[in-house]
Amino acid sequence: MVERASAKPDEMAGDLRHDVQVPPWVIDALLGTAVSLAIGLIIATGYGGERPPDAVAYLFALGFGGLMLLRRIMPRSVLVLSVLGTFAYYTLDYPPIGIAIPVVAALFSTAEADLMGWSVGTGIVMFVVSMYFRIRDGEEAIGFLVGYESVSNIALFAAAIALGHSFRTRRIRLAQQAEIARLTTSQLAREADLRMQSERERISRELHDTVGHTMSVISLQAGVGAEAVGHDDRAVSEALDRIRTASTQTLRDLRSMVRILRSSAAQDETRRVLSLSAVQELIDTAQGAGLEIRADITATPEELSAPVDAAAYRVIQESITNVVRHAGATHAHVKADIRDGRLHISVTDNGRGATQADSRDGYGMAGMTERVRLLGGSLSTCSSAGIGFAVEATMPARLAP
Repeated sequence: MVERASAKPDEMAGDLRHDVQVPPWVIDALLGTAVSLAIGLIIATGYGGERPPDAVAYLFALGFGGLMLLRRIMPRSVLVLSVLGTFAYYTLDYPPIGIAIPVVAALFSTAEADLMGWSVGTGIVMFVVSMYFRIRDGEEAIGFLVGYESVSNIALFAAAIALGHSFRTRRIRLAQQAEIARLTTSQLAREADLRMQSERERISRELHDTVGHTMSVISLQAGVGAEAVGHDDRAVSEALDRIRTASTQTLRDLRSMVRILRSSAAQDETRRVLSLSAVQELIDTAQGAGLEIRADITATPEELSAPVDAAAYRVIQESITNVVRHAGATHAHVKADIRDGRLHISVTDNGRGATQADSRDGYGMAGMTERVRLLGGSLSTCSSAGIGFAVEATMPARLAP
C-alpha cells in the first residue's frame, strides 16, 4: 500500500533542502538504526516482565527500526504497524520498553507528512490503552502513573508531533520562497523584455523621423540640382554638397542609434543624439534648402529631462520636415522656452495652411502626438488657408522621479 496524498512532503521542497547533502534513505536508515539501538538497549537493561528477553524480543527492536525505511512512502501504515507491534510485544510479556519510544519516530513521520489527525489520535489511543492496563494490573501507584509516567509519555508524544509539524512547515516555507524567487525572476525577465520591446519601438520611431527628414531634404536638393544642370554649375555643386552633408549626418545618427541598442548608457547617448542643442543643424539644413527660419530657443538641454529633450528635438524636426516637404513656405518660426516648469514649443510657417495640413505625414504627426502625450504633455495643430500652419506642444520640463 502506497499512500500518495500527503505521504511525500520532501517532494514539496524538492531541491530546496540544500542544508541536507545526503540522500533521504540514508537519513531514514540512520533514524531506524537509532530506534533499533534505543529499544534494544532498553530491552537488554530492562527489568520486569514474565518472559526474559530473547531473539524474538530483539527482532521487535529491529522491526521498529526497519519501519523507518518506509516512513516517507507510507507513514500511516508505519504508524499503525508500530502501534500493533508495541501491543504484540507487551502481549508476549517481555520486559517493558515504554509506550512512547516504539512509536515516537512514527508519530514524527505522520506529522511531517501533514497527517496531524493520525498523529494526535494515535497518541491519545496509545496513552489511554497503556494507562488502562497499568491501572488494571496495579503494579504501580496511581499517583506515580499519573504524576510522572503519564507526563513523560505525553511530553514525548507532543515533542515528536510538534517536531514533525515544524519540519513540514519549514519545507513548505522553503518551497514557497523558491517559488517566489522563481516568479520574481520570471517577472523581472518579462519586464526586461517589455523594456527592450519599448526601446525597439522608440528606436523605430527615431529611425522614421531621421530618415524622413533627411530624405525630404535630399529630395528637395536633388530637385534644385536637376533644375540647375547645364546653366548653373555652382547651384548644382551646392545642392550636391547639401545632399552629402544631410546623408552623412543621418548615417552618423543611425550609427549612434545602433550604439544605443548595444550600450547600457542609453540615456546619455540619447541626449547626445537627440537634443535641443542639435536643432541648429536642422535649421541650417532647412535654410540650405531655401527656407528662412527664425529660431527663439531659450530652453537648454540641462533644464530638461533626457526624454523631454529628445522629444522636443523630434517635434521640431518633424515640424521642419513637414514645412520643407508640404508647406511651400518661405519663412518659419521655431520657438522653445520654459514657463512654470513646462516646456513650450511652437513651429509656425507662412505656407499653404489648410491645404498643407491635408498633405501632412499622418504617421509622423501621430508619432509626435503620442511621444508628447506619454511624457504628460499635449500637442495641437492649427492651420488656415493663406495664413500658414502651426504646431504647438507643451510638456513637463522635468519628469517626476
